[in-house]
Amino acid sequence: MDEVVKIAGVPPRRKRRAAGADPDKRRQILDGAHEVFLTRGFDNASMSDIAAAANVSKGTLYVYFEDKEHLFVALIEREREEQKRGIFEALDDDPDLGHALTHFGERIVQLLVCDFALSAQRIVVGVAERMPDLGREFYENGPLQGARRIAGYLDRKVAEGQLEIDDTALAAVQFVDLCQSTVLRPRLFNAVRERPSEAEISRVVASAVAMFLARYGKR
Repeated sequence: MDEVVKIAGVPPRRKRRAAGADPDKRRQILDGAHEVFLTRGFDNASMSDIAAAANVSKGTLYVYFEDKEHLFVALIEREREEQKRGIFEALDDDPDLGHALTHFGERIVQLLVCDFALSAQRIVVGVAERMPDLGREFYENGPLQGARRIAGYLDRKVAEGQLEIDDTALAAVQFVDLCQSTVLRPRLFNAVRERPSEAEISRVVASAVAMFLARYGKR
């Protein structure tokens, strides 16, 4: 058919994307949602507000996202992907085990205590009971995926003889939990409004690395 069209001098029709599969349109919607969530907050934001900010119809908006909660999770995942690119690179950039763990720990804590990440956690926890699939998706694409990547790094260090760990999956979660001790939960529950200083984050992470290596370091 396209050959006939070419002979007739008419350009062939472009193949239409499946509904909800245009990456540019999806990005446009997420950009609009980001603006609305930042200015109005999650509870006060509506799908009408987001459609207007993204310059799309509500019908188009619902083709891409079934509700506000799923749209927010998609936005979380996009922001998380953009921010964590350099975080895991910190593990491989420095051959010194202690330095690598320290740099990684500081970066992951800085990400976890930022305003957007805290809001995301609060919102997902708030809807997880009535929307368990959404909570599971958030966990599997975030904390669980991150723990698996850290465990893979620990596996390599065990193979190199630098660490002695029987269960690297458990050790990976333990390390992240140690790094966020005293700095995440007060912020998460709004008991502390100010973001922890870099000096405080460094102090907590340094203690976490020392404890981790004391437990799992090669003797």
